[in-house]
Amino acid sequence: MSNKTSTVVPAGKVAFVTGANGISGHAIIEHLIRTPESEWSKIIVTSRRPLPSSWVDHRVQFVAIDFLQPAETIVNAIKTICKDVTHAYFTSYVHSMDFSILAEKNCPLFRNFLDAVDSACPKLERVCLQTGGKHYGMMFRELSTPFHEDTPRYEGPGSESIFYYEQEDDMMRVQKRRNTWHYNVIRPMGIIGYTPQFNGMNEVIPIAQYFLICKELGETPKWPGNLRNYHRVEDQSYAPSIADLTVWATTQEHCKDEAFNHTNGDVILFKFLWAHLAKYFNVEVPSYSDMPDKDQPELDLVEWSRGKEKVWDAIVAKYGGRADCFQTEGFAMLNWGFNPSINIRSPFMSTVAKARKFGWNRIDDSYEAYDRSFQSYENTGILPCSRHYQ
Repeated sequence: MSNKTSTVVPAGKVAFVTGANGISGHAIIEHLIRTPESEWSKIIVTSRRPLPSSWVDHRVQFVAIDFLQPAETIVNAIKTICKDVTHAYFTSYVHSMDFSILAEKNCPLFRNFLDAVDSACPKLERVCLQTGGKHYGMMFRELSTPFHEDTPRYEGPGSESIFYYEQEDDMMRVQKRRNTWHYNVIRPMGIIGYTPQFNGMNEVIPIAQYFLICKELGETPKWPGNLRNYHRVEDQSYAPSIADLTVWATTQEHCKDEAFNHTNGDVILFKFLWAHLAKYFNVEVPSYSDMPDKDQPELDLVEWSRGKEKVWDAIVAKYGGRADCFQTEGFAMLNWGFNPSINIRSPFMSTVAKARKFGWNRIDDSYEAYDRSFQSYENTGILPCSRHYQ
């Protein structure tokens, strides 16, 4: 009779990640596939459209879901594949530059997701909702402190556009049905990162296109904002770092039912960022020390982008890249990012002190995060390789 005792290796956690084509969703999946199978045994990913990229990791399983469908339809689609899900990560988002209509689709989107996973995932332990800095009403008010997780909700004019409040309330309500799973909320600031899907929230591609087209035309890239925003200080969120905090927080027992801000741990000054970007793309930019302090931006990027598709096509033909990644909506987002249409003079600043106190210690250089994101797009053939910039 053998004296050997058999050991049963416990199954790893099972993730369900929505918004797989988005910057944060893609980053969470990339983070998870770098973990051992004993830790995460299966990674189920979803988006409305098929994935433009694929993962060779056998743990990844894709299911196409539109969360604007009725919850019953979603339950039927996931009840088998998601029966062992322990951790659900919601990063889906319907974008519009008209903030007043964001709630119309984004609230039902999350509500249907919640109803579905609460019904179809009996082993569910944690639900994570990603929101953002707009939670603090920075578009409508000035604050005397950086954004803290316990900063009271904004209730003044325009508050109805902050759909994050309704999403959080829905999460608390659904959680009480069975009272078996817990939640986290992650609130990043301006997101820098890579995704193979071109969308209006991605600033990296239009930044590269602006500099490369100016270089191709022999034009000096103008700062597309005013002097006040040229000297604005802001913090940023690198997508791989968001993923790191997200997975860390949702797997720590002492972090359950907590919200956490995310930033890289440093700040950018747009004046320095502009010089940094110019150096990356090997172009000269003028000094703006004598720019008049006026509210009108020096350049409207949407207007500038009109008719530039042919120039981008020529760049792609010579140096590589994807012609179809040129999209006007990206320049609209870039316009807002460089020159928000508000008159608040205090910086948009969030603090990650809470995450630090809970034990998360990652720090990323925001300027390097831009470089890494450009390089990711170059490596996947979406942007021309940087050796052609020299």
